[in-house]
Amino acid sequence: MRNYYKFANLNLDEANIFDLQEAMEQGNLTSRDLVFYYLTRIAEYDQDGPHINAVMEINPDAIFLAEALDLERKYGGRRGLLHGVPILLKDNIGTHDKMHTSAGALALAQHISPEDAFVVRKLRQAGAIILGKTNMTEWANGISSSMWAGYSSRGGQVAHPYGEFFVGGSSTGSAAAAAMNFAAAAVGTETSASILSPAVQMSVVGIKPTVGLISRTGIIPFSYSQDTAGPLARTVSDAAILLGVLAGRDENDPATWRYEGSDGGQDYTGCLNVEGLRGARIGIYCDVPEHVLSSGEIDEFLFDQAVSDLTKAGAQVVKPIEIPSFHGPWKYNKINMEFKHGIQNFLHNLPAHMPIHSLSELIHWNQNHKEQALRYGQDILEYREGLADLLNDRKYIQESILDLHLAQREGIDYAIDRYQLDAIMFPAYIGADLSAKAGYPSIAVPAGYMENGRPFGVTFAGKAFSEPALIAIAYSFEQHTKHRKQPVFD
Repeated sequence: MRNYYKFANLNLDEANIFDLQEAMEQGNLTSRDLVFYYLTRIAEYDQDGPHINAVMEINPDAIFLAEALDLERKYGGRRGLLHGVPILLKDNIGTHDKMHTSAGALALAQHISPEDAFVVRKLRQAGAIILGKTNMTEWANGISSSMWAGYSSRGGQVAHPYGEFFVGGSSTGSAAAAAMNFAAAAVGTETSASILSPAVQMSVVGIKPTVGLISRTGIIPFSYSQDTAGPLARTVSDAAILLGVLAGRDENDPATWRYEGSDGGQDYTGCLNVEGLRGARIGIYCDVPEHVLSSGEIDEFLFDQAVSDLTKAGAQVVKPIEIPSFHGPWKYNKINMEFKHGIQNFLHNLPAHMPIHSLSELIHWNQNHKEQALRYGQDILEYREGLADLLNDRKYIQESILDLHLAQREGIDYAIDRYQLDAIMFPAYIGADLSAKAGYPSIAVPAGYMENGRPFGVTFAGKAFSEPALIAIAYSFEQHTKHRKQPVFD
């Protein structure tokens, strides 16, 4: 079936959102065709063949939605670049439709969100089709210290599209779906490296935006101070288009109140400049921890090649740079306490018919269904359930202040100001935790493949709300190098 859907001269396996819109505007492609195409790929490669297992659930209304949007395009014109375009969402993003929102947990397998998350409303308003939900590390890797990345008791294990490799942070299903072209793009979430890590691992583009650019309302929480949603896509242009639709002020999320753009979103397509690196000053961070080097996640030859590519594209490279706070001291009381507080609130507000309404009830439910729910145990849940005082704890307050000071003033801000940089480039995603604690944006971009076929990528990081500059830099790097290759299966 994979060759059944051919439209004019358009190769759907590699078409970006601009290509899709042009074909639909010319009448060579419909949204219904697109849904059929993506569902065929999911059937053949996700639920059969290599069994990527990235898609948790399909929206049973997707074809009807596509047909309605085709009619709207015909008689009223398109709403924007996402009109009629299928998008996949991570399973912790609430949708008020026929799909469930479970964060990968069996205890929430029957949970249907009482309303759309803010980002889902924005996607629907833009004319996007919510094609389905993606698998993820259960509770965003908040249940067990031994749980393998990309595993959930509800969805099973996400497989790597490029081979027997580590799949990365908790947005694994969204990254794998983007890599496999199961939708035009996908939405993930990140607290620390959950978008950037799987993007690097699976040779796709991931944007972890400034905390507050995108509303968190309606997304199952992990950390009040660090959570954000963000796009995962095969190209920088697709990720930028999706990011622009997701961005916007939400009266129910104070983090977005400092966002200066319009409520209708942000147009980042003007940042897609192939010469975006010309004259840009890029600082290169080289002080990679020894345990990271020994893990095999960083290829020094490919990283050196990426630095050379910057120079060839006209960038001014500053190497090496110093980031005083990079190695800490970091603590994790803040994350633990915010997780307990946020999950307690979320569970407390679940409908009465749900089997759990507190963290202790979740732990007991898992224990009573341990053969299905506790393949890796639940030591992290049990530890966090025992925490007391929570957000009025002295350590929590001090750490909240110290994280921002170290990550911003002694971290990203320090480096950018001292070396007069437009961005910092890190190998793989080693700067993810620093950007996460600062609440600052980063973009992961493919940067080649190791000898064993394992993907390698780099991340560009900047100050708060520097997404336009980072997109221009990442797009220019992508267009000058064109590293990404499709996964290949026999």
